[in-house]
Amino acid sequence: MNSIAGVDLRHDNLFPTHALLASGQTDKSIAAMVRSKVLYRVRHGAYTHAAHWNELDEVEKRMLIAHAVLLNARAPVALAGPSAADVFGAPVWQMGDEVHLARLDGKAGRREAGRVEHRGYTVCEDVTIRNGIPVTSGTRTAVDMIALADTEPALVTVNGLLHGGETSLELIRRRIESMSYDPHTLNAPVVLALADGRCESAGETRTFYLCWRHRLPAPIPQVEIRNRSGKVVARVDFAWPDLGAFAEFDGMVKYLRLRRPGESIEQTVLREKRREELICGLTGWRCIRIIWSDLHRAERTAARIKAALDGVPWAA
Repeated sequence: MNSIAGVDLRHDNLFPTHALLASGQTDKSIAAMVRSKVLYRVRHGAYTHAAHWNELDEVEKRMLIAHAVLLNARAPVALAGPSAADVFGAPVWQMGDEVHLARLDGKAGRREAGRVEHRGYTVCEDVTIRNGIPVTSGTRTAVDMIALADTEPALVTVNGLLHGGETSLELIRRRIESMSYDPHTLNAPVVLALADGRCESAGETRTFYLCWRHRLPAPIPQVEIRNRSGKVVARVDFAWPDLGAFAEFDGMVKYLRLRRPGESIEQTVLREKRREELICGLTGWRCIRIIWSDLHRAERTAARIKAALDGVPWAA
């Protein structure tokens, strides 16, 4: 289905209320379609097909809501902070569901249901267009995340932007220096000292942060493993070569990414187990596997990592 009563579904999968009304619908008929689950009200003034909404994942839903906010914006704005990060494909963690906007007219921003407007000094290179959507640049998005979030969630998104090639540490530092008057960038030195674009996911960044937070030796991200003839046969998320250990962060997304055509999740897991055996056989290293729930038990997980690095038993 791509139309309702003669209204074409927009490229961003949104029906503005005015378009529905112009096609002959009424407030009453629109409400009836929402009740019957033909339409889904994304937010005031914007609807989509209920079936389309149900197919979206968490990030896609946030992006559609952000599109709806832009659709009804009454001032020049661009998506900012976590909302811009979603557009860039960078991970966002613990930032809530509010749509963040950068005011481009220099006027005071405001906060209302589901949206936050930020006023700040904006230069030309701070704004770009991605897939037809106005967003803050990768560099400005990183700076805003450092200002908006605590160290760990800021680091998750900054690493994602670095990994995606949307910015660089030098560009972030330069932009922060030009905003040095801003008290909200005081945690920038810590974030930038820890930032590493080699971390490929939120889980990997949070694992790296856990090691730093609990004063463990810093692991090396994305270490290549070679066989005896020098050929690269594997790559591990983290390694401590001098301590004889490596770590892998196992999230469901990782296994879906590794899954080959026609392969079940179980087959993928077994293949990953054989890969682990190969790495251990070639290096003699111990393997540390970390999953999302381990990150919720940081002290316990840090103790387990320390035991593995020390080569001693760890009691569960």
